[in-house]
Amino acid sequence: MTEEFLQYIWRYNLFEDINSTTDGDNLEIISVGQLNTNSGPDFFNAKIKIDNTIWVGNVEIHLNASDWKKHNHSNDKAYNNVILHIVKHFDTEVYDTNGRKIPTAILSYATHIEENYRKLLANKHKIKCENRINEVDNFTISSWISTLAIERLSNKSISITEKLKLNNYNWEETFYQSIFRYFGMVINSEPFEILARLVPLKVLAKHKNNLQSIEAILFGTAGFLKENKPKDAYYMLLKREYAVMKVKFDLQEMDNSLWKFMRLRPVNFPTVRIAQLAMLIYNSTNLFSKIIDANKVEQIKQLFITNTSEYWNTHYNFNKESNKKLKKIGNTSINIILINVIIPFIFVYGKEKRIAEFTDKAINFLEKINAENNSIIKYWTSLNIVSKTAFDTQALIELHNEYCLKNKCLNCRIGNKLINNNE
Repeated sequence: MTEEFLQYIWRYNLFEDINSTTDGDNLEIISVGQLNTNSGPDFFNAKIKIDNTIWVGNVEIHLNASDWKKHNHSNDKAYNNVILHIVKHFDTEVYDTNGRKIPTAILSYATHIEENYRKLLANKHKIKCENRINEVDNFTISSWISTLAIERLSNKSISITEKLKLNNYNWEETFYQSIFRYFGMVINSEPFEILARLVPLKVLAKHKNNLQSIEAILFGTAGFLKENKPKDAYYMLLKREYAVMKVKFDLQEMDNSLWKFMRLRPVNFPTVRIAQLAMLIYNSTNLFSKIIDANKVEQIKQLFITNTSEYWNTHYNFNKESNKKLKKIGNTSINIILINVIIPFIFVYGKEKRIAEFTDKAINFLEKINAENNSIIKYWTSLNIVSKTAFDTQALIELHNEYCLKNKCLNCRIGNKLINNNE
């Protein structure tokens, strides 16, 4: 059994009555305190009563009392405010750096809790509770899903906030970089973000009314205009224009070997994606401001329903003509960008500006988008956990990635229900 399990027992008051310390002093647990997720004692602001004295301070939990010494707490002043040492097995007295003996108590609990937990961990399935999840009531699952959807938005907020700081809280620039990253999908996300950083939005804004110039800057910086042999007319036109732009804006070219084409459908080639981004920038000045002002998901989708320049209707790559096909951004791609970039940005905007209207809008938008269809969601569906909207699927992805795969049953409400089930 782990210390984490004992912390779980203590945190949720699942222990049997503790009436005395190992020294025989009367003990009353008034408050278990708050779990400390950082370094130092396990719980802080606990409140206990030993004999007639009330103590407020920290609680440390170990499997064996001797772990106190093993973890070198006797020489760590951070543990001098520990008022109670909780252990499963008492095998020695312990002291702080001042030589004060720490009151110790033994933790006991119903055997079925530990048995249920062991059974969960022993399950070989990817989702430990999948054979028993049908035992959990719908209210517990639905309320947990609501919590997890917000948790996922909050976790995505962290990276957005970090990028905002790097860009001196320039919302348009940060949003532009994030949009580029997600246009690259998984395989080309890094080179697309590099491209966005090498071409600041203000450079493109100077040519917002000239699609050819925008394409020249993006394709040239991406490293797609390096060849010197005679090519088709459009290629040479962009190459000549980029030569001017490169000097004018001191642009640095990427190594085009960074771009991946293998195992991609032609419509997802980075060349096509760059052409789509060029048209998006051409059509939408101050894109983030327009998104913030939007009150409906469909208004935002309209901003992203765009094609490419005429050249790309008959090309997937330079100098190689193909059958004519419009390369518009598909609804699935727009939904992915909405879920992973736009909605988290609206959520962060609300938090940073302290305007609840925007955080509420982000949540509402998630509830207006159809459920995602990927391997994780299909797995949950096979367990009869059905999603109706992206709000549900984002929650289930969070549950799968942050709890199930990490065996965090103790931190999961579904896991809690099963662990505490005494039937």
